[in-house]
Amino acid sequence: QVQLVESGGGLVQPGGSLRLSCAASGSIFRIYTMGWYRQAPGKQRELVAAITRGGSTNYADSVKGRFTISRDDAKNTVYLQMNSLKPEDTAVYYCNADIRSGYYSQQSNYWGQGTQVTVSS
Repeated sequence: QVQLVESGGGLVQPGGSLRLSCAASGSIFRIYTMGWYRQAPGKQRELVAAITRGGSTNYADSVKGRFTISRDDAKNTVYLQMNSLKPEDTAVYYCNADIRSGYYSQQSNYWGQGTQVTVSS
């Protein structure tokens, strides 16, 4: 069983920064695209940022220039550095990844449990 566990969320003041981490564990052969999604109360879940195995990145327009996604394949971990945080960034942030669990397995998609990020004074 593959698990994704997020950490690093919390309460921060507007203009502040947070760094989210998502570590994959379990039966893992290879991790392909990894990404961060968020869901605010009453809103649909939206893509925040994604990064391919080759390092190509994609960001939502609302976070471009403020957030940076990165990955450490040696640790099976993806990060989201969030700077200049705004109240509208408040949401539960979810980690997502496409993972092949074994040499003979096909690629599957996984979600983490989510971590709360609250931006408020």
